[in-house]
Amino acid sequence: MTMTVRRPAGKPGIGRKPLWLALGLALCAGIYTPFTGFAATTERVVTDRQTGLAISGFDPVAYFTDAIAKLGKPEFERGYGGATWRFRNEGNLAAFAEDPEVYMPRYGGYDPVAVARGASVPGHPLFWLIENKKLYFFYDAKARADFAADPSQFIERAERKWPEVARILTR
Repeated sequence: MTMTVRRPAGKPGIGRKPLWLALGLALCAGIYTPFTGFAATTERVVTDRQTGLAISGFDPVAYFTDAIAKLGKPEFERGYGGATWRFRNEGNLAAFAEDPEVYMPRYGGYDPVAVARGASVPGHPLFWLIENKKLYFFYDAKARADFAADPSQFIERAERKWPEVARILTR
């Protein structure tokens, strides 16, 4: 006759639910994103807190030259604005070094739809759009579609709100 040992009960109140709840709240608050890890919310440029990489290591110049989101390479890095920027090649790094403001995402990579509401929600490098030679990142595809339907409306409102949002980010 075989007997099995009874498994000890887990500690009461501890399990996976609190972890999932915390992750869900972080996702809703825009603090954690699957693309950027924990995005800094005290910087004017969306930066991964663990790596220090701006815009999750995507090459900001590639959006303009290749019309696609491409990850930069560690051998082509440049510090600027308190973050480390990565590039696909030496040419993209040189273009950025010459005039970073041309290639940096508007509002530091924060979603302009949220900025127009006075909120700082990090955008995803995979949800992007170039409008009037400016790069914009969005939290999700819906925000991108809303912006694309009437960019001037969102830009006008975001321009008015950005100084206030930026001030809060740098506290």
